[in-house]
Amino acid sequence: PFQATQLWNSIIHALHNQVELKRRRQHLKTYRNCFTGSNAVDVVLSHLMQSMYLSCNDISRLKGVRVCQVLMDHKVFEPVGAKLHLFKNGKETEFEDTDTSLYRFVNRSLDPLLPRKNKDNESLSPEQICKQKTKRHSKVEEILQSIYVHASLPPKIMVNKPTRLLSKGVIEDVWKQQTLLRLLQLIDVPHLEDILVSSVKTKSDSFGKEEDMIISNTFLDREVTCSLNLPELDRWLYAAIECLEYFPDQFLVMVSQQLPQSTDNPSSLNTYKKTLFDVIMKYYSQKKDSLLATQDLDIHSGIIELIEKGKTDQALEALQLYLKLLAPNINEELHRLLTFLAIASESEGYRLQKQFENRFVIIKTCTKFILQNRTLSKPQAELLTQFLMDNHSELFKAPLTLLELTSRRLQSLLEGQDPDINSGFTFCQRITAKEYEDQKQQTNQYLLALIKEMDNDPTVPPKQKKKLI
Repeated sequence: PFQATQLWNSIIHALHNQVELKRRRQHLKTYRNCFTGSNAVDVVLSHLMQSMYLSCNDISRLKGVRVCQVLMDHKVFEPVGAKLHLFKNGKETEFEDTDTSLYRFVNRSLDPLLPRKNKDNESLSPEQICKQKTKRHSKVEEILQSIYVHASLPPKIMVNKPTRLLSKGVIEDVWKQQTLLRLLQLIDVPHLEDILVSSVKTKSDSFGKEEDMIISNTFLDREVTCSLNLPELDRWLYAAIECLEYFPDQFLVMVSQQLPQSTDNPSSLNTYKKTLFDVIMKYYSQKKDSLLATQDLDIHSGIIELIEKGKTDQALEALQLYLKLLAPNINEELHRLLTFLAIASESEGYRLQKQFENRFVIIKTCTKFILQNRTLSKPQAELLTQFLMDNHSELFKAPLTLLELTSRRLQSLLEGQDPDINSGFTFCQRITAKEYEDQKQQTNQYLLALIKEMDNDPTVPPKQKKKLI
């Protein structure tokens, strides 16, 4: 039971130290010190895979989600926004493995917030206190078993083994190194110089800074689009509003003045959607650069080649790895835009044009916003855009292979071993000394035969023969 508690505490400690806490905006509202659901699952999986208690062979992303669900149920962290209201009212809230679901820590304590039957510990004897602690530890072990993580707890574990703490910079370098190596396994990238530095957006991410907060009239006008009487659970409208986060204030204020003040009837609702769609298209058409940088053409071409060959699983993993290398603000903006485009392309949703299907209109109109490169043909660019839309819900999750390889490398660093001894990647095949000598002798025989053939060729002049030989 105490080993289970140690594992529980180590998971919480890893979350506190590795998730990306920053100010984020959702539905045009700002929340401080938040992290995303998918980021939490990535951290939990990475930690479990390098844990000394667990086997790496039977840990899936679904089980990582179950771990996060148990952590949230026991108030290690809580959702923010609309879900927080349901959470505090005692209603069951489901943890979401997405980049749009936001959470924050309840407190900095590592102890699980489990209910205690007896609050007055002062009147208990030492034996009773020991029994109560044992029950609490057993409860933690029961929680860990209930999430279906394949764990085999040995009777004795060396807990006195010296370990080192890795800095955040070292962890980030390991993540990037493993991402690049895995990407090189999937696609052929001739030049690494362009992808060693992630694409940086020229406009700074103003939501990531705590200082210099200015509350102005333009900020208040940004919330006009949320203050209208929108129908509940309209995925189309909510996805469109999420895209507006990256619009300039002056541009958004002008747009808000054009929107109808009521959406009670279907005609005004369609007018609202048409205005939002036109605004999003106009904003991205005015931008000079596409969201995916032109300097990453080799990666784009390699992924398109995988899609054309029908290797969709490898293409999806390559895209997941590539998006991990992009700057966080570009990553988040692309995720919101792809989510909106996927919802807007559904045939049963709002009809964009009468003569064409929504999917056809979206792909033809929006490909240049996402990927714009003269080297790629138009069908190739549209194929990649279509693949991005179809897999938008999975694109921004870390591949399980990357999590396992990164965890193995971090564990080697913690144990003081040379991490390059076993990198997990094989780019060439090892042969025996006998095989090497046989191949060497065979090569010499072929070279000798080639020399004799050139020497006996009467059509080749003597000078040319000497040069060739």
